[in-house]
Amino acid sequence: MDWYKNWFGSSFYKILYQNRDDFEAQEFVENLLTYLQPAPSSYMLDIACGEGRFARQLAEHGFDVTGIDISIESIESAKTFETDNLNFFVHDMRFPFYINYFDYAFNFFTSFGYFEHDRDHALAARSFAASLKNDGILVIDYMNVEQVMANFIPQEDVQRGNYTFNIKRRIERNHIIKEISFLDNENHQRTYTESVAAFSLADFIKMFKSTELSLINTFGDYLLQPYHPVDSPRLIMIFKKKYAS
Repeated sequence: MDWYKNWFGSSFYKILYQNRDDFEAQEFVENLLTYLQPAPSSYMLDIACGEGRFARQLAEHGFDVTGIDISIESIESAKTFETDNLNFFVHDMRFPFYINYFDYAFNFFTSFGYFEHDRDHALAARSFAASLKNDGILVIDYMNVEQVMANFIPQEDVQRGNYTFNIKRRIERNHIIKEISFLDNENHQRTYTESVAAFSLADFIKMFKSTELSLINTFGDYLLQPYHPVDSPRLIMIFKKKYAS
């Protein structure tokens, strides 16, 4: 089983990352909407939406929002929040969902780069482009690899309630590999793996060059401050779809 299917569907994933800042996520959405100025009738796609925390915030503004994710467990949870303008589906980002349908597509919180082979990332990039109308906008929120590498932590212990998560990191085949080990409630050893491609801004530009998406702006954090390769905590990219003339 691919690591992301195994790990993201686990209850322990939620425990380890329970400290994610929902206020920060909400602030990011508000800042993006202020920058993008989407029309009230906009159709929006949240790609790799997880349990839908970003999609729900977009829908609260009245937009028609669809969330997709490969995790059956995450989508089951997200579906409990469905409304007339918010729907969720199990779907693999490598394959097109609706074609030429959405005005905006979002890929939040480093929800890309999960595949072992570059051809799968290329498939995902083409799928992202296919989902958008002409002049549609794609927002990708990714880790800033250069900043991550400069502050690389090979090993650490993270305490979450009764659990101590031992996290070991390494670089392998241009992926940042994270091995997460801990004892469960029955004192059984469990180990999960995360593997995320160490894509730089240049890598993304090259990857999307073969699609109809062109980079139009970058930001370095959730306040939408300028992107600096060494210092910025995030790499936020804004792409626009233009059909070849």
